[in-house]
This record gives sequence, C-alpha cells and structure tokens, in this order.
Amino acid sequence: VQLVESGGGLVQAGGSLRLSCAASGSTFTIKVMAWHRQAPGKQRELVATIVSGGGRTNYADSLKGRFTISRDNAKNTMYLQMNSLKPEDTAVYYCSANVGPDLYWGQGTQVTVSS
Repeated sequence: VQLVESGGGLVQAGGSLRLSCAASGSTFTIKVMAWHRQAPGKQRELVATIVSGGGRTNYADSLKGRFTISRDNAKNTMYLQMNSLKPEDTAVYYCSANVGPDLYWGQGTQVTVSS
C-alpha cells in the first residue's frame, strides 16, 4: 500500500483547507485509515480515523466540529476537511492505513496557519 498526501499549504486563521490522501496498491486490504499531525517540537497525534466498512469515524475531542474525515472508495482517496483553522493547527499532516498488523504512512503535507 502506498499513500500520498496533498492539499497542504499556507492559510490565514479562520480559513479552510482540504487534504487528500491517495492510496494505491492493495487498497482492498485496508481496514482503517487515519489522519495524524505533528507540530514542531511535539509528538505526533491522532486527528481522526475512518473505518473501511461502514465508514464509521472518530475524532480527537479537541477537533470535533472543525475537522471532517471522509473517503471516496471509488477513487481510493481519503480526505480531511479542515475549517476555522487556528495557528495551533500548524503541523505536518500524515495519513496512515492499517492492513492487518501493518501500518503504512504517507510522506506528510505541511499545513501552516498564519495569525
């Protein structure tokens, strides 16, 4: 499984961005996909998850209501819609995919929110 993120960039506080994570390879084996982020000097944290079957989602409590995770199975792509962005959302955003006991990562996309 290969994952490629896109959609990051520079945005002003209060703005929106939509990140994409395109999956290729044995995508039919993916059970769960997720978005994570890592701010400078901080540990990587889980942002949101989405299950392949049924599309059940889960979010970090602090991000509920501003971020929305979704996926388009026909395009093998997962999205993260981020609204009302804050400077503290500045981070490298990574997508991941669980395939059995293995976890695959994308290379990350930078999101910078200016105040």
